[in-house]
Amino acid sequence: MGKVSVAPDVAPVETDPAQDVSAVVEPDVPWVTIVHNDPVNLMSYVTYVFQAYFGYSKDKAHKLMLDVHHKGRAVVSSGTREEMERDVQAMHGYGLWATLSQDRN
Repeated sequence: MGKVSVAPDVAPVETDPAQDVSAVVEPDVPWVTIVHNDPVNLMSYVTYVFQAYFGYSKDKAHKLMLDVHHKGRAVVSSGTREEMERDVQAMHGYGLWATLSQDRN
């Protein structure tokens, strides 16, 4: 007669219905630094700041400055909250009005 193999005792896996592992996890929403228009700083100075601090080309810095001037604000950088807090503080150090916000489009 043949041998019969018996599976080892395995306890059933219990799941918590309150924990839905198939739920979609929302990715981190990036933060942005926004520079706002002000009546004090010259457009050439704002362009200079964008070039000096962010390392933007003259053309890109000029375009961002025009957005600030005509639209009232421009997003000048994006990243983690900590990075954007640092950028906002730097803009304040240059005398520009800047804020940070989550980029929720």
